[in-house]
Amino acid sequence: MNGILCGIDEAGRGPLAGDLVIAGCILHVKIEGLDDSKKLTQKKRELLYDKIVQNSSYHIVIFSPKQIDDEGISKCLARGLQEIMQTLACEEYLFDGNTTFGVKGLKTMIQADGKIPAVSAASILAKVTHDRNIIKDAEKFPEYQFEKHKGYGTALHVQMIQKYGYCEIHRKSYKLKAFEATLF
Repeated sequence: MNGILCGIDEAGRGPLAGDLVIAGCILHVKIEGLDDSKKLTQKKRELLYDKIVQNSSYHIVIFSPKQIDDEGISKCLARGLQEIMQTLACEEYLFDGNTTFGVKGLKTMIQADGKIPAVSAASILAKVTHDRNIIKDAEKFPEYQFEKHKGYGTALHVQMIQKYGYCEIHRKSYKLKAFEATLF
């Protein structure tokens, strides 16, 4: 990769609840310890988040569960990628994964979040933002225990949905086939 690179990654594509967060990042200095956010502890991600914010140009786009339900996850991803590319000027844009969601001028690489520092940084920005937001949601909806599963479809989360139904931060378009008929 030559020239200025903007790494892009997302967090929250798969959960049953919470925001979708897409981050773009252009690093200005080398930051030690960057890696795929999923391979780092929460404490390490938080420390790196502050270093990234202080030593980069970045942009974070957040889509609510309602936007995801109304527009679909792919359209939200495409809009977020376009917004990052319009906001952060650089020579190359690299998104972690294997699809551009129809966005022109975007390159992709599978597992770039563990290979390319700018994408690792974007991965950390997106994950920390996503987790901070859902932990705030956990305070509003304590019965769902979002702080434990971050909105993903764990056995605990599914049990809480079975017990309480969906709340306002659940993605209603994400159906749980095992019991969806009983939720409405």
